[in-house]
Amino acid sequence: MHIIDRRLDPGGKSLANRQRFIRRARALVRQAVREASGSRGIREVDEGGSVSIPADGVHEPSFHRGGETGRREPVLPGNKTYVQGDRIARPPQGGGSGSEGSPDGEGEDQFRFILSREEFLEFFLEDLELPNLAKRQIMGDAQEIRRPAGFRTAGPPAALSVPRTLRRSLSRRIALRRPSSDEIDGLKRDIEALEKSGRSARRLAELKLELERQERRTRTIPFIDPVDLRYRRIEVTPEPVARAAMFCLMDVSASMDEHMKDLAKRFFSLLYIFLTRRYRRVEIVFIRHTHEAKEVDEETFFHSRLSGGTVISSALDEMAKIAAERFPANQWNIYGAQASDGDNLSTDNARSVALLRSTILPMSQFYAYLQVGHGEGERVGVFSRQESSLWRAYQQLVGPDLPLAMRKVDNRRDIYPIFRELFERKDVHTGSGGHGV
Repeated sequence: MHIIDRRLDPGGKSLANRQRFIRRARALVRQAVREASGSRGIREVDEGGSVSIPADGVHEPSFHRGGETGRREPVLPGNKTYVQGDRIARPPQGGGSGSEGSPDGEGEDQFRFILSREEFLEFFLEDLELPNLAKRQIMGDAQEIRRPAGFRTAGPPAALSVPRTLRRSLSRRIALRRPSSDEIDGLKRDIEALEKSGRSARRLAELKLELERQERRTRTIPFIDPVDLRYRRIEVTPEPVARAAMFCLMDVSASMDEHMKDLAKRFFSLLYIFLTRRYRRVEIVFIRHTHEAKEVDEETFFHSRLSGGTVISSALDEMAKIAAERFPANQWNIYGAQASDGDNLSTDNARSVALLRSTILPMSQFYAYLQVGHGEGERVGVFSRQESSLWRAYQQLVGPDLPLAMRKVDNRRDIYPIFRELFERKDVHTGSGGHGV
């Protein structure tokens, strides 16, 4: 007897195999996640999705016959062309037909693996301990807003919509031709008149029969049927009270090459992920600048290069203007991240420091200045280790009363440790406009 079980597998049955595969291919998946995150935008960097890993990293162990041991009895197929001892002519063009090789020399296909958002973040932030940064509660507890969202067929009596119910009842009664009270009263008056006159007994019988039919139809078709009932539907939506505005400021002059922009993008991505895990709503503002600043989209922000000098204060002015117009400090938690190679007009340093001290830092929860440079082996060596005039000017503001942090980075591998170092500090002080770190 053969029994075939056609029942569907219960949900989550393959979870153990999935986790076993992730543990076995963890290093390959981690590398694939980091490569995939480099090609994504800031807003999409923490989304799940498919990643590709080499096919040789997912081979399953199996048993097979040893090639040098045991007894073998091979069976070879015959042919109708050659027999033992025949000589085979050399093929034309020096070889036979075969499949074309891959352009990069790789013979293995890529294996695509789907990761959920939580699994993707686990690998992306595996070596980064997300901090518990204290944030300002500026609008109290979360609020729920009740908004009308149409009608439904069931609900409490207090939510009954009388106009909508009567309108549907009237439509149903008209469609089913339910007699009205005026029609029944008219029949009764006609019957009474004929009974008083004593004429046309046949007509009187017909009217009584019609009255009986109409009254029976009235009882059969109710004035209000349960199908007519309509209740107001109220949708409760949370009002985002914990929200943040993230300002990304970057110098895009000719001195900022693609390596420097990549360092800035990785730092901005980490900061965005950090904020989205602690705030319900995060708005990003991209401000690029040379000698003048402008708000742009993400694509333009990271992939455009302009000519001209560098004036940091123009970006700080633009940030203050946008924050005042769209992100008031009493309703938003404001975070700023500035990336630069340290170049700035020498006469502008004093104005930049004054803007930070008087306007930017008092309204900000946190402001990070990242000085980026060329990695080792590049054309000018480790540039960001030098103390530029802008770095020395910003150092005047570093202290427990202002939420400013400064770091230098040259290589991609330093982004995670620097980000962890920025937010792992426990001595959080309250300044005039927020919390300093």
